[in-house]
Amino acid sequence: MKIEIIGSSVFAKQMVKYRDKLIALGHENNLHEHYVAQAKGEMKDVIERMNVEHAQVKIENDYIKYHYNKIVESDAVLVLNFDKNGVKNYVGGNTLMELGFAYVHNKKIFLLNPIPEMAYKDEI
Repeated sequence: MKIEIIGSSVFAKQMVKYRDKLIALGHENNLHEHYVAQAKGEMKDVIERMNVEHAQVKIENDYIKYHYNKIVESDAVLVLNFDKNGVKNYVGGNTLMELGFAYVHNKKIFLLNPIPEMAYKDEI
């Protein structure tokens, strides 16, 4: 099964860890090369800019379209929803959009942790 990993970019190290677990189980995955680089401690300039110009960095790298295309090519998505910004099992705005992409393309959706208590809990 081809499984696309989605979640906040701050979870890059966990994304690589779960990508490797999925591959070891015989699944396919196309984790964005930027997450792999971030997990290795590379791309520090991009990481620093993400803290200041989050939306602009996403636009420049066309992350939304990249994830959309990978979701369409996949069989399922795995949401890595760890704690972030004081929110247990955080799912951010981009991840919510990606869940929508998966839903309208009839992809299986797996969340690593329970649905968070957030304003858009019902949408998740």
